[in-house]
Amino acid sequence: MAAGTASWVGQPRVKGSSEPVQMALLTFSMIGLQFCWGTEMTYATPYLLSLGLSKSRLSLVWVAGPLSGLVMQPVIGMVSDKSNSKYGRRRPFMAMGTVAVVFCLLLLGWTGEVVGLFVKDPELKREATIALAVVDIYVLDFVINIAQSTCRALVVDTLPIEKQQLGSAWVSRMIGVGHMMMYGIGALDLEAIFGDFLGDTQFKKVCVIAAIAMAVAQGTSCWAVHERVLVSDGSLKSSNEGLLPVLKQIYSTTINLPPRIHAICMVQFWSWIGWFPFLFYGSTWVGEIFLRTEAPGGKVDALTDVGRAGSIAFIVFAMISFGSSIVLPWIIESPEDDDKPGYTPRPPQGLQTVAGEFTKPTLLTAWKLGCATFASAMIFAPFV
Repeated sequence: MAAGTASWVGQPRVKGSSEPVQMALLTFSMIGLQFCWGTEMTYATPYLLSLGLSKSRLSLVWVAGPLSGLVMQPVIGMVSDKSNSKYGRRRPFMAMGTVAVVFCLLLLGWTGEVVGLFVKDPELKREATIALAVVDIYVLDFVINIAQSTCRALVVDTLPIEKQQLGSAWVSRMIGVGHMMMYGIGALDLEAIFGDFLGDTQFKKVCVIAAIAMAVAQGTSCWAVHERVLVSDGSLKSSNEGLLPVLKQIYSTTINLPPRIHAICMVQFWSWIGWFPFLFYGSTWVGEIFLRTEAPGGKVDALTDVGRAGSIAFIVFAMISFGSSIVLPWIIESPEDDDKPGYTPRPPQGLQTVAGEFTKPTLLTAWKLGCATFASAMIFAPFV
């Protein structure tokens, strides 16, 4: 296979009069993604349980998350790498993924009504509603990853190498902002605020708000960013077209990872065995404890109570995540010299004395401490 140099038209740029504004617009799409994931993490599990799905089968539903990421992110990444669209390589996939996500979120909220149009028998309707909801969540996870993978790639494509770390920090901040907004809204009594507007249940309102947030956030980043256009990637088309070569390349790359990258992947693999139950069962766990100990008697809408209680708990998680994304770059040793332009700024002048009084940990040390702290918290969870 012959290969040459990729050729481009134009230069990547972001609207905005200052660097913070440009970074915010570039990464604004991450807020919409967190609304979608937050809806799943706080309301989808109690929703499926309320339909009658058992907890043992529920775990098979949430396999969709890691499975969709495993399949879609590398595939979409490689397919979009070769896109010659006049709108750029990433934004068309962001737009298509967003449209699909909005449809799936609205369908999830109104699953029972859609099934009711075709099925009248109560028991058959219940089973069909569960089946449609499960299929919808699988599709939702796959299409979210279309948007998510291209959002992250857009940041990498747009920024020069010396600003990649700063871009990653802004991604983390926007993820934190999105989580806090989503969990804050989910904790509100939306039925008291909106009445029947946006749906007649709390869950329907949350799905509609998440769909709107996804569309606005993705649309903002697509509007603000101008991508360069790929004219040719320098490879022979006949050797690279089709899905099979993409899958072969992914497989080859996976089994030939450098040792350090392989070690990082192993850490991620084992740590996500712990993150999986926290993210998808955490809100239900908190909500069930609330129902047993604090819920007022006489209420019948357990789904809303569990979802709101879980959202309140996850607000704390989101605040800690957001605060960490702001503070940690100041107190962790930079991988480069402090005076290298474009890297995450050091603390403000007023905090430099405080930050300099202790030895700054490396990124690896901070990661180890974070994993150890999370493991300790999970060990004590059964004793609550």
